[in-house]
Amino acid sequence: MAIDDLELLIEAARNAGEIARPYWKANPEVWDKGDGQGPVTEADLAVDRMLHEYLLSERPDYGWLSEETVDTTSERLGKTRVFIVDPIDGTRSFIHGDDNWAHSLAIAEEGEVIAAAVYLPLRDRLFTAIKGDGAWLNDEPLRTGQRCDLDGARVLATGQHLKDEHWIGGAPKFVHKFRPSLAYRLSLVAQGRYDAMFSLRGTWEWDVAAGSLIVSEAGGQVTDQRGKTPLFNQSTPKLDGIVAGCPALANGILSRLK
Repeated sequence: MAIDDLELLIEAARNAGEIARPYWKANPEVWDKGDGQGPVTEADLAVDRMLHEYLLSERPDYGWLSEETVDTTSERLGKTRVFIVDPIDGTRSFIHGDDNWAHSLAIAEEGEVIAAAVYLPLRDRLFTAIKGDGAWLNDEPLRTGQRCDLDGARVLATGQHLKDEHWIGGAPKFVHKFRPSLAYRLSLVAQGRYDAMFSLRGTWEWDVAAGSLIVSEAGGQVTDQRGKTPLFNQSTPKLDGIVAGCPALANGILSRLK
């Protein structure tokens, strides 16, 4: 291969940033996808077109799963390796002029993510991982925090999921913050800036595929909200929520969820 899979993802992610940046704070056209799927902008679609063309030209035997491309399920399920892509994760942030949106790119093989890149172009933060070989932020190795206690743990989640109704004995006394991009939330956990992240609603593969490998390779644990290790490139590409953090803390969260 001319360049290995991770190098390919890095090149594609940086190219995506070059395409998306001119649309930011420039009043891009926005559509509502309907059915509660949220907005999409002309920037999302432009990045998606580039990624689809570039990545599949380099790896024509790989499958394709993207938030912004019509899913050809039968075709991708027959592939050994599949690109799983969110062209812009955090589209609402992009629309509002915030800088914490990301390009999320992953390659899955037989259900497991083997290479990942999450890139925040406006902050020039590049999170990467290779299965079995570690995770990095701009070439610096990543390691999750090692906090075990739920009370006082710094978590990334929506306020809705911190309501007592979701927790046995009521919600723990977390220190709560929020970031719109799930890929970025996972990357921040891998970096150790936050102890855990979780979402208790259905979670699309393209939102978490790249970030899940980055957390795992930084020493963390990633499961759905029932404690099941996620598999990717599934016929219905949606997880039953997600919980990520160092193993002790992640398991503590799982044990308290209803």
